[in-house]
Amino acid sequence: MRLLVTGGAGFIGANFVHRAVDRGDDVTVYDSLTYAGNLANLVGLEGRPGYAFVHADVCDGSALADAMAGHDAVVHFAAESHVDRSISDAARFVTTNCAGTATVCQVALEVGVDRVLHVSTDEVYGSILDGSSTEGDPLAPSSPYSASKAASDLIALSYHRTHGLPVVVTRSTNNYGRFQYPEKVIPLFVTRLLRGGHVPLYGDGGNVRDWCHVDDNCAALELVLADGEVGTVYNVGSGNEIDNLDLTHRLLGLCGADSSSIEYVADRPGHDRRYSVDTRRIRALGWVPVHDLDDGLAATVAWYRDNDDWWEPLLGNGS
Repeated sequence: MRLLVTGGAGFIGANFVHRAVDRGDDVTVYDSLTYAGNLANLVGLEGRPGYAFVHADVCDGSALADAMAGHDAVVHFAAESHVDRSISDAARFVTTNCAGTATVCQVALEVGVDRVLHVSTDEVYGSILDGSSTEGDPLAPSSPYSASKAASDLIALSYHRTHGLPVVVTRSTNNYGRFQYPEKVIPLFVTRLLRGGHVPLYGDGGNVRDWCHVDDNCAALELVLADGEVGTVYNVGSGNEIDNLDLTHRLLGLCGADSSSIEYVADRPGHDRRYSVDTRRIRALGWVPVHDLDDGLAATVAWYRDNDDWWEPLLGNGS
């Protein structure tokens, strides 16, 4: 298969690209290389048969059309994704996530690709105190980030309903693993602890998230890309729901630290208490997560410990 992967130099995108190239797909990575897009995530791929890289923005329709021509499918990861940044700079998120998605879909329609996989997040459902969100539940995003992703989902699905563009959408829970930029909680905490520092825990640490290993999410994406029903949304989650305080203590233990390394800080505005998604639809396709949370966290901490040459330049002399 010939794949165009937007945002393929980012965290989940790069993991997906490595898997795709390893199984023999032709892959073009299309990435503007903003702060979280990192060519170091793609080391080892340059020169591989069928692999190419295009440095351009998803809002640039002309560049996107040139890059997309001749591909069978588009996997659309490109997005601004950090909630805290969205609170201080919402306009950037609207531009990249909404206008960028509209451009991807319009170009895909004009070029005539066979499928567009739009990669989204469980945050579009908003906080849910009991039960789990299904794909048909109303969207109730709380942050500019999640609002822009909810809008981008609707834009992508509208292209299917209006134009017949073969769109599928996934909404995954929190991912973790290698290549995650150290502003997100797990790599932020791990890199700080490996430097002997403190970790900033929001509020009382009682916010609950479901942690999905990036390889499990990539396996789900591959399955939906191949077998998902067009015009359909698929939730992806591992059922590893723990609160942030529990997560913090697990990371402390893996890094040889204790609770004295925790610094409680004021909660961020609009911080959702709990996310949880119903995954029966993706499991009906045959997807099952294979990574145990404790083993996955241990492997992730080991990767950051062994690859300080990857993350140290991203932190500089800061925290």
